[in-house]
Amino acid sequence: MPAWIASLLASTDPARRRPGIAALVGLIGGAFSAIVKFGWEVPFPPRTPGIRSETNPPQAMLEWFGMSHETSHAMVSFNNNQLPIMSFAVHFSFAIVFGLVYCIAAEYVPRITMWQGAVFGTLVYIGAHVIVMPILGWAPSPFPWLAGAQTWSEHFSEFFGHIVWMWSIEIVRHDLRGRITHEPSAEIDMSS
Repeated sequence: MPAWIASLLASTDPARRRPGIAALVGLIGGAFSAIVKFGWEVPFPPRTPGIRSETNPPQAMLEWFGMSHETSHAMVSFNNNQLPIMSFAVHFSFAIVFGLVYCIAAEYVPRITMWQGAVFGTLVYIGAHVIVMPILGWAPSPFPWLAGAQTWSEHFSEFFGHIVWMWSIEIVRHDLRGRITHEPSAEIDMSS
């Protein structure tokens, strides 16, 4: 096996792993990161106004799984603002699941944290917005040069939004794990 592949797959010392704490931190980091991603989308909206905003990808996914249009578009009111509650539920669930996966995986495979989580965030963006969502019809084609496809500005918003989103999980993971365990993260080499 080439050395670069071996370094990517290197694992942590089993005695230093704390998967239970990683799960707790992943839950907290995931919830926090969902709010960060919402904040990113205020100055950089991921979709243009119009038909794509009428049924967003989370709503399209829920309808694909059999939820009615009325339920997937259900609204709640906060401070006289109408908010799509089902979209929010999917948004938070997505962030929490990936927060859990990332934080637990970091206990075992330290390279998952490359570039403060930016590499992992980029891979999630590609998997979700370029591959899975278009294939399943939850989003249009990822190729902006095709009519009706995702736009370059949508890719900009989602690409960098996923990097910021995952970086926020990494910041929470690194800080909270250290505060709870009073020891450095499992990926930090203690032999030197």
